[in-house]
Amino acid sequence: MKTAVYRKVTFNSAHRLHNPNFDDKKNQEVFGLCNNPNYHGHNYDLIVKLVGEVDEQTGYLFDLKILNNIIENEITERFDHKNLNLDTNEFKYLNPTAENIARVIYDILRTKIDLKFELEITLYETSRNFVVYPVK
Repeated sequence: MKTAVYRKVTFNSAHRLHNPNFDDKKNQEVFGLCNNPNYHGHNYDLIVKLVGEVDEQTGYLFDLKILNNIIENEITERFDHKNLNLDTNEFKYLNPTAENIARVIYDILRTKIDLKFELEITLYETSRNFVVYPVK
C-alpha cells in the first residue's frame, strides 16, 4: 500500500523578481515591491513529500534522517542566507519566483532520490503564498 512521508525545513533567502527584457516601468508593473533593486527576503518553508511502498524489513518508506541530510546538503546549504540572484548559479539567468524555486529544488532532489519514490515539493514563500510542484 502506498504511503507518503514529509520532511519540512526552513531556509532564508533574498531575491529580486526582474525580467531583463522588460523596461523599469514594466518590471515595476509586473513585480511591484518584489522588483526592489536592493532585493528583499523571505523565510521559506519547504516541504518535501515522498510517496512509495513501505519496506517490510525496516517499516520505513524512506529514512527521514537520510532525507533530511539530502535536503540539508543539496538545498539548505545552497540557498540558505543567500541572495538567489547573485549567489547561486541556478538563478543567475532564471527569475527566482516561488514557482521557479520549487521547480529547481525538485530537479536537484530528483537526482538524489530513487525514481521508485514519487517526489513533490511544496514551497511556502509566505504563510499565505505557496507553490506545489509538480501537480499531478
